[in-house]
Amino acid sequence: MSGLFITFEGIEGCGKSTQVERLAKRLAKEGHETLTLREPGGTPIGEAIRDVVKFPPGHNTISPDTELLLMNASRAQLVQQAIRPALANGAIVLCDRFYDSSLAYQGHGRGLDLAKVQKAIDLAIDGIKPNLTLLLDIPLSVSQARVSDRLQSTDEIQDQFDESGTKFFERVLDGFHILAKAEPARFRIINGDKSVDNVTEEIWSSVQSHL
Repeated sequence: MSGLFITFEGIEGCGKSTQVERLAKRLAKEGHETLTLREPGGTPIGEAIRDVVKFPPGHNTISPDTELLLMNASRAQLVQQAIRPALANGAIVLCDRFYDSSLAYQGHGRGLDLAKVQKAIDLAIDGIKPNLTLLLDIPLSVSQARVSDRLQSTDEIQDQFDESGTKFFERVLDGFHILAKAEPARFRIINGDKSVDNVTEEIWSSVQSHL
């Protein structure tokens, strides 16, 4: 595996999607072959799973175990169809969420046994791990305000995660902090509450040392 794998993590509204797009453009300008992906999704199969997870048919509640398995089914397809081939070809792969989100959301957030979550992840990733994980860290109050503004200014509707409640997202945020503390060599914590341009420059500084 000769490429570079960079993942973006954080709670809702932290600015991941914006920063993935900005970093991809900058890397392309520097002459790097870059592939941008998202989770769940990134492949036709993964996007179909994304719709089921975020907007369950019939508004039925998805059990935490089912959610975990669906997320990792999408992830397994993404690894085999997109991530592994791109890395083998020397590309820089940028992914909006990866397995740390399962540990934070399904593990810490939903309360599933972390060892069980890790087993599902291990099956899905088949040894593929990020070289660098950028955690865009924002307070929960900022997350809630940004999500509310987004829903009011667009045609988006709340998905099942948006409806999970404050306590759930408190646990998710704590989970991300625990994960970052456990792997300081891989994680870079970025203050996502700064201006978009400042966040962009801090991310670029973190990425340059890996190029």
